[in-house]
Amino acid sequence: MGSGGGFDVPEVDAFTRPYWDAAAEGRLLIRNCSACARVHHYPREFCPHCWSEDVSWRPASGRATLYTWSVVHRNDLPPFGERVPYVAAVVDLAEGPRMMTEVVGCEEAALRIGMKLEVAFRAGVPVFRPVSRPGV
Repeated sequence: MGSGGGFDVPEVDAFTRPYWDAAAEGRLLIRNCSACARVHHYPREFCPHCWSEDVSWRPASGRATLYTWSVVHRNDLPPFGERVPYVAAVVDLAEGPRMMTEVVGCEEAALRIGMKLEVAFRAGVPVFRPVSRPGV
C-alpha cells in the first residue's frame, strides 16, 4: 500500500498486514492483551498497559465518539492537497482506545464533541462518519 502510491497509508509489513488486509475488506481490527484484558490502538507487538507480548488482533465494533478535531485548509503533501478542507480527528473507539483518523460526510458546522460516529473505509483506510442508523 504505502509504496504503491498511497502516500497516506503506512508501509505494510508482516506485523501490520492483518490490520490492512481487514481494512481492505471493510473491517476494523484492534489489539487485545490476553494478560490484562485491555485493548489498544495503534497496533503494537506488546501491550502498552502491562508490557505483555501476549496480544492478538480482535474485531472492533466500528463505533466511536468524536473527541476532538481540526479542519485542515492547507496541506501540500499528496494526496491531501486534493482533499482540503478535511477534518483531522481523534475519536474514542467504543472499546476504549483513542484513534487518529479523518471524519468524512459531515459539514464542519455539524461537528460536535461526543457525536456518534461509525467507521467507513476509503481505499482501505479507516475513516469515520456520522452514524447512519438511529440507535447506533
